[in-house]
Amino acid sequence: MTPSLAPQDDAEYGKALADGWLPIREVSRRTGVNPVTLRAWERRYGLIVPHRTPKGHRLYSSEHLERIETVLTWLNRGVAVSQVKALLDKNKPAERIQHRTEGEWVPAQQQLISAIADLAERRLDDRFNQAMALYPPATLCGQLLMPLLRELELRWQGQPGTAAERAFFFGWLRSKLGARIYHNNRQLNGAPLLFINLSDAMLEPALWFTAWLASSADCPVEVFDWPLPPGELDPALERLGARGAVLYSSRPLNLDTLAGRVSTSRYVLLAGPCVEIHRSDLALHADLGELPLAASPLDAYRQLQSTKLL
Repeated sequence: MTPSLAPQDDAEYGKALADGWLPIREVSRRTGVNPVTLRAWERRYGLIVPHRTPKGHRLYSSEHLERIETVLTWLNRGVAVSQVKALLDKNKPAERIQHRTEGEWVPAQQQLISAIADLAERRLDDRFNQAMALYPPATLCGQLLMPLLRELELRWQGQPGTAAERAFFFGWLRSKLGARIYHNNRQLNGAPLLFINLSDAMLEPALWFTAWLASSADCPVEVFDWPLPPGELDPALERLGARGAVLYSSRPLNLDTLAGRVSTSRYVLLAGPCVEIHRSDLALHADLGELPLAASPLDAYRQLQSTKLL
């Protein structure tokens, strides 16, 4: 049962923290749900209603944390945030749900595609900002952004007149996520994580998704949009004071050249579709057999969390 709380002033707020109540920033750190989203869930849907001090401080209990994790389970199964409260109130166990619901994701995806097709930057930005206010980055990545990217790639295959759409979307994406990462970096201290595009593609969207996920977990991030020559990764990591590197490619790689790049004692993760392209060869390669691998942004995010780099 959630304990009662009736603080009278800031001293009582400090006592509440000492008694185990959590401020919103700590809840965000533990759950991966940013404070803006937690406040939106409270204000718009009544999903998580914290206790408030007279001065407006939000305080959360262990029961609140459990409820947030249940909300995340529903969201990651494709349920729209507007539908979650009814499921919570009915006490339906999310782990027993076998199907994924369309919810708001397909309409949201179509709205983004429509904005991209019209080269409508403000509309694209507004739709994305609305989604960011309601969903944690990992949920947005898995349920909206990666499916959106797959739909766009199908739309653009061999279709005349779509090059402008690709250039528009990629330019917007780099600016949007780059600005988020820059803002987060300004608020953070500590060693950064370096992300490097190993392919000859002008932009690897999923690399930016992965960097954004890491940045959203309060990790300073640096993104290099082109590869470093063999032998230059170690000096770059040293100069940045980096905690490690994520090397990303959606295209085939020269594994011997890759081995020359990752001859480092620092943590290096290989990510992207190149992992599936080369998985069997990587396992047998003398210098790459122990290299951590992640095929998708969410896989990479979980790998980085499991190694305590985030």
